[in-house]
Amino acid sequence: MKKIVNIAVPTSCLVAVVFSVAALTKTNAAPASTPEMAAVASMPAGQPVDLTYAAERSLPSVVYIKNTQNSKVQTVEYNDPFEDFFSDPFGGFFGRGNGGTRKRQVQTPKRTAAGSGVIISADGYIVTNNHVVDGADELTVTLNDNKEFSARIIGADATTDLALIKIDGKQLPAIQIANSDQVKVGEWVLAVGNPLGLNNTVTAGIVSAKARTMGQGVSSMIQTDAAINQGNSGGALVNTRGELIGINAMIYSQTGSNIGYGFAIPTAIMNKVVDDIKQYGTVQRAMIGISGSDVNAYVDSEKEKGNEIDLGTMEGIYVGEIVEGGAAEDAGMKKGDVITHIDGQKVTKFGELQGIIAQKRPGDKVTVNYLRNKKKNTITLTLKNQQGNTKVVKNADLDVLGGTFRAITDQQKEQLNIGYGLEVMKVSGGKLKDAGITKGFIIQRANDQSIKSIEDLQNVVKEASTSKEPVIYVQGIYPTGKKGYFAVPLQND
Repeated sequence: MKKIVNIAVPTSCLVAVVFSVAALTKTNAAPASTPEMAAVASMPAGQPVDLTYAAERSLPSVVYIKNTQNSKVQTVEYNDPFEDFFSDPFGGFFGRGNGGTRKRQVQTPKRTAAGSGVIISADGYIVTNNHVVDGADELTVTLNDNKEFSARIIGADATTDLALIKIDGKQLPAIQIANSDQVKVGEWVLAVGNPLGLNNTVTAGIVSAKARTMGQGVSSMIQTDAAINQGNSGGALVNTRGELIGINAMIYSQTGSNIGYGFAIPTAIMNKVVDDIKQYGTVQRAMIGISGSDVNAYVDSEKEKGNEIDLGTMEGIYVGEIVEGGAAEDAGMKKGDVITHIDGQKVTKFGELQGIIAQKRPGDKVTVNYLRNKKKNTITLTLKNQQGNTKVVKNADLDVLGGTFRAITDQQKEQLNIGYGLEVMKVSGGKLKDAGITKGFIIQRANDQSIKSIEDLQNVVKEASTSKEPVIYVQGIYPTGKKGYFAVPLQND
């Protein structure tokens, strides 16, 4: 299966990871029956198994979510096909002279899409995928008994592809949540959701694998062969007792439809994301401060180069790089170490390591067992956040920028001969990307204020957001030493 995952990660015209959200037409369905089930609740998940109990117990907790994006006026760039034939001798005075690129305003059509969600509390909290609710102007939730509610987004996280939304309801049929760490490969599961416009649909299969890494963000996923299709996004993956073990998120397919590979985000990660959103407004992401690969993958790659490698094990995580100023460096780890256990849990592949760390917060301590030159070592390290410290990251107005940042290191100060700045560690969809700011750029000033910390940038964003001119004028430097200047509008056109 390793090769399959490796193919799925990059974008390809032949094979694609498809988020299972789709434009759907709602169809009515009769409410699921809910007889007394207490006597059956302790039934073991053996095989063969009667899956009707799991279906009856979980169906009332799975909802249909409609995402409506209203018509908007947007400014788009387009190429002028006559630019090369009628060059402007006045240097753009009449609107030309920009390499054929011009701008105009267009009216976008009203759009709708749909997915699924899972009620996790009787007072109306619902978990779904980030991509199900992303960009929504209106969210409508339809329960299993066809009651409709308007929903609001409490918080969302693109990295884990999870979102928490809320409807104003009482005594709602919340699902029971199981510990996904106890899920076993080969056990029976049900996927519950609203695929392809077919509301309240249940499909059956088994857990095919665990700790799958798919794409750049979502990690340590449960793989199942229960049929998952477009519209299943955000729905429930449940065990034979009808307990939630994962949130269905994506499929692996050449056609866009199910061919036997579906993936769900484990409840162990979901619980932590939900708690963070409720407590802090944003996800507290812990970093161990390494990059690397599975040991067997590293050994295979070295053999292809003609190198004979003996690390003392064929299981674990080969540390290929230590992040400067990260938790691993502080604890004394080095390139070439092999991590075998985290907090007593054996790790044989990178997805397992990611799954464990995803449940932690900056400031948490973890015990790491590793091999160095085939000798066993044990250390305790303190996990850090993306900014390289252990502070709580509160819901920042920085979200609008679509980036993550950290204060520059002493080495960067020396190399670039600068005294301060914030390095852009990552750029996702947001205002930074729109303005052309890329990963690695170092922000030194914003709106004529020195930027020495995350708090400095956050204060500038807050002030600019409420001003008559909601724009941030950013000055900084690239790793090459080249200076950069950008205007970053905080509002949409």
